[in-house]
Amino acid sequence: MPADTSPPGFLLSFEGSEGCGKSTQISLLRARLESAGRRVEVLREPGGTELGESIRHLLQHAKEGQGMSPETELLLFAASRAQLVREKIRPLLEAGVFVILDRFLDSTTVYQGHARGLPFESVQAINHFAIGGTLPRLTVVLDMDTATAWQRIHQTGRELDRMESQPPAFFEKVRQGYLDLAAIEPRRISVVDASRDPQQVHESVWNLVTFRSHTHAV
Repeated sequence: MPADTSPPGFLLSFEGSEGCGKSTQISLLRARLESAGRRVEVLREPGGTELGESIRHLLQHAKEGQGMSPETELLLFAASRAQLVREKIRPLLEAGVFVILDRFLDSTTVYQGHARGLPFESVQAINHFAIGGTLPRLTVVLDMDTATAWQRIHQTGRELDRMESQPPAFFEKVRQGYLDLAAIEPRRISVVDASRDPQQVHESVWNLVTFRSHTHAV
């Protein structure tokens, strides 16, 4: 029987505050990976599964979600993540797919921990229970000053969801939370200046992906 020469799966997550350009960078990276012959799957959080999408609606848009306690918010995000890991992420990685996540566990650490003020140890414990050891090999934090990101959000003209409607002080806590996480976990988390031209940002992301792929023999 010939040896299996298909590339192993790779899990990458994009993080950052609202308005940082995640959607653009995910699209650019996906296109470049696919042009290089990689099979790519993009999943979003919360969501990515039928159950997760229902939770996403409750978290972001449903009137029942108004006034939600931080503890409830934390557990709903974790529930969506637990389902995504087991239903989608693990099978895709086993099949050799390059999986790109639009947010993952670090969002919960930052938004519900740093910004909402829930105990860090509790957030971490729930996060790790939800993912069951499935961590990204690389997490890219798209960093941008809060004022610019805030302006980007409000220039879209669309109705903002529950998270996007938070005050600027909340997003300043989010930004600092990501920077603090990157300092704690530099081997996994890399910060990229997202205030530059999107193509320049993409080249920085691509260099990180290439380097991490080679160092992990992917």
